[in-house]
Amino acid sequence: MRNALQRLATSIIGIVMLALGAALSGIALADPPSRVARLGYISGPVSFSPAGEDVWAHGVLNRPLVAGDRLWVAPGARAELQVGVAALRMGSGTSATLLNLDDRVVQVELTRGTLNIRVRQMRPGQVIEIDTPNLAYTLLQPGNYRIEVDPDEDATTVIVRDGLADVVSEGLAFTIPARRAYRYYGIGLRDYDLVNAAFDEFDRWSFERDRRAERSSSLRYVSSDLIGYEDLDAYGAWRTVAGVGPVWLPNRVAAGWAPYRDGHWSWIEPWGWTWVDDAPWGFAVSHYGRWADLDGTWGWVPGPSRQQAIYAPALVGFIGGDQPRTFGGSAGIVGWFPLGPRDLYRPSYVVSQDYFVRVNSSNTVFNNVNIATYYNDNSTRFTYFNQRVPGAVIAVPASTFVQSLPVSRAAVRLSNEQIFNAPVSSVAAVAPAQRSVIGDAAPVGRPPIIAEQRPIIARMAPPPPQVGFAARESALAATPGRPLSVTETQRLRPAAVAAPAAPVVVAAPTRPAIPMTSAQPSQPSARDGGRVDGGQGGQRGRPEGAPVTPEASGRPQVSQPAQTPFSAPPDQRGAPGQRGRMEMTAPTPEAMGRPPLPMQAPLAPPQQPVMRPQPMPQPAQQVPSVQPAQQVPAVQPAQQVPSVPSAQPAPNPEPPAARTQPSLQPVPQSMQPPAARPQPAPPAERVPAAQPASVPGPAPADPRAPLQRGRAA
Repeated sequence: MRNALQRLATSIIGIVMLALGAALSGIALADPPSRVARLGYISGPVSFSPAGEDVWAHGVLNRPLVAGDRLWVAPGARAELQVGVAALRMGSGTSATLLNLDDRVVQVELTRGTLNIRVRQMRPGQVIEIDTPNLAYTLLQPGNYRIEVDPDEDATTVIVRDGLADVVSEGLAFTIPARRAYRYYGIGLRDYDLVNAAFDEFDRWSFERDRRAERSSSLRYVSSDLIGYEDLDAYGAWRTVAGVGPVWLPNRVAAGWAPYRDGHWSWIEPWGWTWVDDAPWGFAVSHYGRWADLDGTWGWVPGPSRQQAIYAPALVGFIGGDQPRTFGGSAGIVGWFPLGPRDLYRPSYVVSQDYFVRVNSSNTVFNNVNIATYYNDNSTRFTYFNQRVPGAVIAVPASTFVQSLPVSRAAVRLSNEQIFNAPVSSVAAVAPAQRSVIGDAAPVGRPPIIAEQRPIIARMAPPPPQVGFAARESALAATPGRPLSVTETQRLRPAAVAAPAAPVVVAAPTRPAIPMTSAQPSQPSARDGGRVDGGQGGQRGRPEGAPVTPEASGRPQVSQPAQTPFSAPPDQRGAPGQRGRMEMTAPTPEAMGRPPLPMQAPLAPPQQPVMRPQPMPQPAQQVPSVQPAQQVPAVQPAQQVPSVPSAQPAPNPEPPAARTQPSLQPVPQSMQPPAARPQPAPPAERVPAAQPASVPGPAPADPRAPLQRGRAA
């Protein structure tokens, strides 16, 4: 019996050890993400700080950005991040951090400033989340979105031009349909305004960038999630080459130019040595596809257009073998050349067989070749055609390589004999230095505004912060040119000193999201601000010194299950000038569903924002009339202005009633921006009340101010 128990225990231990070994092996072979974020546009002072570091440098065009990287867009500046089929455009005075970026998730921390987000496609299971001090903003469908964080007002404005989004805070979630805009104050989603989603110059610029990407002729030849394809149109032309297929030829290069010459090398984990090209069009052709020599002219050959594009740090072969070579009496020379069509790419970082196959098959075409058979084959010596093309091999001193200095200024000439006889490796066997992490960007002082120390509301927990380079340097020196595995990085994490970051509070909703159209206001707002273009907001509605009660704070209370809305009793309504309490009806089963919205073309700015009154349900209880001193003559029914039908039916139509709630007019489909600044909306029309007299709410003084809410007298 004892022997049987011992054998059973031994078997269990063996199974556990086997499972543990498999788990550790899976960690060691954890593949890097198949995509990055590209800093694809810079206008004005833009600074960035690499993941895990507390140093800042000038932003560099075409810099690949990864989880943990921070960006600061100074006042008056702009920047654009491209992530596959999404573009995130950062407005003036914006501070943002990439909390998470992998094949499924794009998670951005926004502590101040403005983001315009265009999502062209969303694959099943993909998540795009913007986390702020007030709420988490999750995009659910392709569309156009805007979010603005105003730390001075402790407010966040969210706009859904077209698409569908959720807002989450303190376990409560609301769903915002298309053509709606709300401004939330504090946390908890209990204090908010319905605002006018006016278009401004930043929106018009963003739409022009969208139009440029969606009308690009290059989109016919490449995968839709290949980053930077739209920049090829203005700098080259496409043609079809027999035996090769579609080829893009640059037309603005100097004589003797070769790929991977104008730029520098940076150390960006988890890939390691990464090429950063100087040309505006250099991102796509450096990280995807292959290069071919066509009778003395270089042409870029993309991968299959119907496959998902897999990012690579640089599709090159390094000459010199395992160590920098000595050529012509010069010690420590690093050389490389572009891979050609049907050349196999061997990553210098640890990957699985599946990744090995995908990164090759998505970037070139192999006819009748089983790529997987070469996954563990390090003995086969391949012939690389581009290695023998005159001028294809670029070489620099190892110090230039490591310090991320411009390659074209320090390039050295090698003889054909030196080039042809040098072995080819997938690794540039040079250990990085601190300067390698920042790259060729000039260091700058700490920006005036960096990550806020206020807690950030997130719907999902971001990954742990990146380990700083100082904690990894000695380990990287032990295996020159090869980045650390996930397991090795985790061992260093306890001793690492992470860059300062705002604490993150995970506030996952505890119940399904409530449609925002279920929330009905019961008080006028005294706020005269609430601008969605960065303008200064107005004063809070609560009088100074008043107690902060649920009624005075303007936070909505969710009603008990009922089918009719109700408003606050008269004794709970503040005097004019106070912020009113928001009431919500219980969501019906129909309101709880999320029918998919049809795909629409990008919306264009309207010629003039128009506020359309729409009826609201009749209050359940009778509202007493106002005192004679405050009474205003009721408007005759003949003076009522009928509402104009919108281009699309409202998401939740409501029956006519005495009170009215302003709503946004559907935006026209024309792409032409307005020629002039939108004029202020006319004063709100007075409508007849159900009782003998009524007092209409004050008209907004600015079309971008919060929509005023009527108060029954």
